[in-house]
Amino acid sequence: MSVEVLDGATIVNFVEDEEAFGRSVRDRFARLDANHDGLLSYAEMLKELQSLRVFETHYGIDVKPNPEEIAHVYDSLFVQFDHDSNGSVDLEEFKAETKRMMLAMANGMGFLPVQMVLEEDSLLKKAVEKEHSSAKTKQLLN
Repeated sequence: MSVEVLDGATIVNFVEDEEAFGRSVRDRFARLDANHDGLLSYAEMLKELQSLRVFETHYGIDVKPNPEEIAHVYDSLFVQFDHDSNGSVDLEEFKAETKRMMLAMANGMGFLPVQMVLEEDSLLKKAVEKEHSSAKTKQLLN
């Protein structure tokens, strides 16, 4: 984990970079696709959703969530990714929904810098790394 400063523009610029965003999403999808069948099952997606620990903490303090409530939220999130309702998520569905969620996050964040703790392999961390890389390239060109 690392502490990074980012804003909505950091996320938008990353998502709009088809090459960088696409590569990162494909890598994430491949890590989640445990059986390498090119599809994410509910069980494969559930591991990722559970790792977010959205309901297991409240302002950083561990809490005991209602299991039924958590199951309902995870089911709802899976349905959002499964655009064609076939019970699995392919790469294009995963990419489209990830893009939609990241842009919603950027919109909610706005354009004032925010300091966040980010997981090393998270898409937000990849967005920050891309921003840093672009800034270094601009410095070298000037």
